[in-house]
Amino acid sequence: MSQRQVLQVFEQYQKARTQFVQTVAELATRPQNIETLQNAGVMSLLRPLLLDIVPTIQQTAALALGRLANYNDELAEAVVKGDILPQLVYSLAEQNRFYKKAAAFVLRAVAKHSPELAQAVVDCGALDALVICLEEFDPGVKESAAWALGYIARHSAELAQSVVDAGAVPLLVLCVQEPDLSLKRIAASALSDISKHSPELAQTVVDAGAIAHLAQMVLNPDAKLKRQVFSALAQMAKHSVDLAEMVVEAEIFPAVLTCLKDPDEYVRKNCATLIREVAKHTPELSQLIVNAGGVAAMVDFVGDSRGNVRLPGVMMLGYVAAHSENLAMAIIVSRGVLGLDAVLQTEPEDHIQAAAAWSLGQIGRHSPEHAKSVAQANVLPKLLRAYLRPDVSEDLQIKSKKALKHILQKCVHLEALEPLLQEAPPNILKHVVAQFSKVLPHNPKSRRLFVTSGGLKKIQEIRAEPGSALAEYINTINNCYPEEIVKYYSPGYSDALLERIENYLPQV
Repeated sequence: MSQRQVLQVFEQYQKARTQFVQTVAELATRPQNIETLQNAGVMSLLRPLLLDIVPTIQQTAALALGRLANYNDELAEAVVKGDILPQLVYSLAEQNRFYKKAAAFVLRAVAKHSPELAQAVVDCGALDALVICLEEFDPGVKESAAWALGYIARHSAELAQSVVDAGAVPLLVLCVQEPDLSLKRIAASALSDISKHSPELAQTVVDAGAIAHLAQMVLNPDAKLKRQVFSALAQMAKHSVDLAEMVVEAEIFPAVLTCLKDPDEYVRKNCATLIREVAKHTPELSQLIVNAGGVAAMVDFVGDSRGNVRLPGVMMLGYVAAHSENLAMAIIVSRGVLGLDAVLQTEPEDHIQAAAAWSLGQIGRHSPEHAKSVAQANVLPKLLRAYLRPDVSEDLQIKSKKALKHILQKCVHLEALEPLLQEAPPNILKHVVAQFSKVLPHNPKSRRLFVTSGGLKKIQEIRAEPGSALAEYINTINNCYPEEIVKYYSPGYSDALLERIENYLPQV
């Protein structure tokens, strides 16, 4: 056999290997093929090809493995059990940029599924190799490494701490400053995943100078980048007053308010979340947002949005209102009550209705004036219906009840309270009647209206336990009227009158 014939055998074998990995990589892109590939033992066949002498075969084998591992946790588990990770980590340091991207993709695909699989990636020494990749010249390699690090960090504070300890944060902050848009996005996302777990981790990211660089990009035209920037800033601001103040000091207001009208709904949602996380901490931070026009902008946002997108805006209005009377009044002036009332009526999801109920309670609980503004929007009967609905979640029930109590305890606008006399159960009725007992003794006009509207009649129909708070409130109300008026509106009085007529002997 000639030398050419011998070499031809090797060439055919190489062609077959190349065709095999390329076909498997292509097949792995379609979910319907995954189970067949798995049953055919594809993992054990791909593993030796990671060590192939031909670089393209190595890279394509890694790509195929990444696609398989990305599909579900069972296949990711198979990558771990097949002892494939150490080989990938070793190659990350040794091979060319194409292989590095593919290897980092496999690590990310394994790490994304669960904390346990992410820990397996950490345990095989991947972090140091991935951090070295962040210093590569090629933006694609940096992006793949940043992506994998973010997927590891997102699962838990411990895993995020491992990423920090490996020295990733300063390099991720440098990646945010790179001209490559895709790299900026992934680096911002990874910083967000690290920051979200604890004040300490967020502080590490802040100390590396992340806020200033992220703040410069809040008006970037790229929607996907803005999503990640707002997410990262929100994850830093949420933990403490100090961190929120540092975000605000980067002069993001009033610029960020324009993003509440962004065409991209995730930009709008993440922007609203950032504003909520700043507002919740202190009255001063809320006041700063109000001064920048933030409340009016947020009321518009809540009106224009639907579903979970509007949820952070609904909550932000509640947080602002909770801080002080003046801040709650700023929301009333900006027509925030009507916006929240619309959420309560139109949203099908209980948790969004619950947030609206909570926010309305925070606005109405400060003073009679605040309560009147909420009551005049006809919110009280809607809160009552939400509380009484049989199919309602426990969270919506509790928040509706608390909001009702908060508003009722301050409300002296009797016209708004009267409808509740007909519908409220005893535990709510007690608070309604209490308000009438506070106002009627001092207001002759209200006393007259209370009779003509049928309120006094309804009060006489209430069955109260003798000696209870409700009975005392009813007595206080009855004492505002002549005895014969109270008798006249008492149940059975008309029957007693008829009986007297029957028994009456006319004097002839």
